[in-house]
Amino acid sequence: MPTDTADGRGGGAPVTVQPFRIRGRFITAIALQPESDRLDAAFYDALDEQLQRAPQLLVDAPLILDLGLVPRLVDAEALGALVDELRARNLQVFGVQNVSGLQRSVCAGLGLIPVTIGRDTSVENAGKSRRKVDRLLPPDNRLITETVRSGQVIVAERGDLTVVGSVSSGAELVASGSIHVYGTLRGRAIAGVHGDETARIFCQRQEAELLAIAGIYRTSESIGDDLRRQSLQVFLKDDGLHLEALG
Repeated sequence: MPTDTADGRGGGAPVTVQPFRIRGRFITAIALQPESDRLDAAFYDALDEQLQRAPQLLVDAPLILDLGLVPRLVDAEALGALVDELRARNLQVFGVQNVSGLQRSVCAGLGLIPVTIGRDTSVENAGKSRRKVDRLLPPDNRLITETVRSGQVIVAERGDLTVVGSVSSGAELVASGSIHVYGTLRGRAIAGVHGDETARIFCQRQEAELLAIAGIYRTSESIGDDLRRQSLQVFLKDDGLHLEALG
């Protein structure tokens, strides 16, 4: 263990110096789920079209390959070519989920790690120990009274997050509870990040790139034009993410 020497009046006393810190970090990862093991030109044409429609959502975002629909995709060359093609498009693929034992082995050889997120996480078991700790800690609601700029990530780890202002494209809001935006919501809003299915998202004007609650999400393409630029609330119902206009 590295040591240093105190320069105080006692001089010469060894002081232990920790050369690093281990800190928890939130990460919003996008999952790409191929529906066929034919990764041909049509597949990449469709991917390029998606990237043109939502460049802010996908480019430079952490990406996970979900192979749950293609259990027979075990060819190392094909998977390697897929990873290369994704990274050539500035998609930061780093992990896989819903893989078979053979797929896991092949993906490990490509430097991809198995990841369990969203609905695949055992929220019930993990939440029990978290709730015991949370009962001992006061709520930690956060209030932001200025515009959240592109590239900023605002986190409320033990409570609700309220923004009195707008949220720019490329910004990210993360809360263990609900999210309230008194302005235009662009960028990403992720509520109930620890699995709270009662969390909600409220905003005065919805233009979001991504909305998520407890691991269930919808992107701007799946929201629909009728709910854009509307004041609305977002909540979970019947295992789906529902958007409801207010007023």
